[in-house]
Amino acid sequence: MLGAQEAAQRFQLEAAYLTLTANLVAAAVSEAALRGQIAATEEIIGIARQSLDILRRQGALGQIAGADVAVQEAALAQAEASLPPLRKQLAQQRHLLAVLAGRPPSAGPSAEFDLASLDLPRELPVSLPSRLVEQRPDIRAAEAQLHAASAIIGVAIANRLPLLTLTANPGLGAVTLGQLATPGAGFWTLAANAAATVFDAGALRHKQRAAEAAYDAAAAQYRATVLTAFQNVADSLRALASDADGLKAAAAAERAAATSLAIARRQLAIGAINPLALLIAEQGYQQTRIALAGARAARLADSAALFQALGGGWWNRDDVKTAAEARGVSR
Repeated sequence: MLGAQEAAQRFQLEAAYLTLTANLVAAAVSEAALRGQIAATEEIIGIARQSLDILRRQGALGQIAGADVAVQEAALAQAEASLPPLRKQLAQQRHLLAVLAGRPPSAGPSAEFDLASLDLPRELPVSLPSRLVEQRPDIRAAEAQLHAASAIIGVAIANRLPLLTLTANPGLGAVTLGQLATPGAGFWTLAANAAATVFDAGALRHKQRAAEAAYDAAAAQYRATVLTAFQNVADSLRALASDADGLKAAAAAERAAATSLAIARRQLAIGAINPLALLIAEQGYQQTRIALAGARAARLADSAALFQALGGGWWNRDDVKTAAEARGVSR
């Protein structure tokens, strides 16, 4: 029973460590996504400023109306206004990373995370054997708790049985005093003492029933934990499949918007289009750039979620292997 309880606590510690690690990865991915959004916004601000310079020159020559220049100025101001909230979120994300790493918010990590520096495995599995899910620390903890609950039932049943004590007393037997020292004069007496509770008002019976109910609860918790684990894996795999399609579509949309913006800027320079068309192209490009950053971040986050759903590979750590070998048990 104590061994099962120790195992449950050990696996709960592994589960907490895995959760912390997953939260750190998620925070790093969120930082990378924010940096991607900031970079996209800064790029579109630069483009908007260049376009505004062109419009102002055209306005000074009387080629366009002042209202067209004002519209571009408003678009530029709107893009610039979107930067401070993004930078605030980035600073808060850095604070979160520091806290998750066990540091004060002012002592954030020296590394900066961006989408270009985060890589995915070349191939992600589309299906996985269930034995990998068995290594999840929450499942192992629930299993150990089930074993402990079973042992408690055994203790409760044993407490209701009479306690039998065997005692053996040595002695010597002889007819005459001189025979006491002869071989075969020794003997043993075996006595049995039985002790049982005379009256406990049903306390021991109710303790057994309570232990059995606790076992049923532990069994239900174990089943629920296993089902949740399979759900987590299934959800992560489905999300990764959708992320691949979403990332492909977002990349195609970003390329198309970039081409459209490049054409609009060239046409604006020669006065071949209305400034409103340029504004629409700029807004479309900004939206697709931000959407592409979000799609990349979603795929990274879901990949980390799959890693967590499979247990995180904690059993491959050297310290875990050494501890398991010392206990002489399998992980």
